[in-house]
Amino acid sequence: MAKNKEVTVEEKLRALYDLQLIDSRIDEIKNMRGELPLEVNDLEDEIEGLQTRLNNFNTENENLETSIANKRNNIEEAKVLTKKYTEQQKNVRNNREFDSITKEIEYQELETQLAAKRIAEYQVKIEQKNEIISAAKEKIDDKEEHLKHKKNELDGILEETKKEEELLNKKLIQFSKLIDDRLLNAYKKIRTNVRNGLAVVSIHRGASGGSFFTIPPQRQVEIASRKKIITDEHSGRILVDAELASEEKKKMQKYFS
Repeated sequence: MAKNKEVTVEEKLRALYDLQLIDSRIDEIKNMRGELPLEVNDLEDEIEGLQTRLNNFNTENENLETSIANKRNNIEEAKVLTKKYTEQQKNVRNNREFDSITKEIEYQELETQLAAKRIAEYQVKIEQKNEIISAAKEKIDDKEEHLKHKKNELDGILEETKKEEELLNKKLIQFSKLIDDRLLNAYKKIRTNVRNGLAVVSIHRGASGGSFFTIPPQRQVEIASRKKIITDEHSGRILVDAELASEEKKKMQKYFS
């Protein structure tokens, strides 16, 4: 949307100071939240990581249970073969056949013993992982409870300030339209470069707010005339006179109530 070309310097200064008041109030609202948004995000990431780890352990246990089932099947198959070979031994015709069948029986017995050994190993691993899973579940429960409290705390603050913040953002757009793009961009740039985001400050006791360097009387007169945009040579902040600042603070106070 095109900017209003007939806006006076004084109107621009008032709009700039109003922008500063609004931005400062939004900063206050965000500061009320403190580290809560980051804490909530960190907790959510931590819970997600723990849940992924828990899922991996559960998958490993499922694989071990499958391996145990397979080994038990092997044992049953070996028992069937052992019984078969034992019956065959009764009908052998020579020592060679007897020895061959004996070796098959011994092989099946070894297979059974090895499978039983593997089952025992897998069961130990499952027990160890179950302990880790139990500890992980307990940790997740604790983190989720902590997250619940943090979210409730954050939601409470957001609910208290939601309407005000929405109104302030609308006012930001409204007052921004009174300022040309070059000046608006300069304001935003100054805000990012100075302490506390104060890009527009008033004269207080002959000094620039925020830097406290004394401003020469003639310069103060120029600022009070509101005929041009004047910046503080020390901090780069845009300067307005105390009377204009006081008037705009009173006008904007209704939006902050």
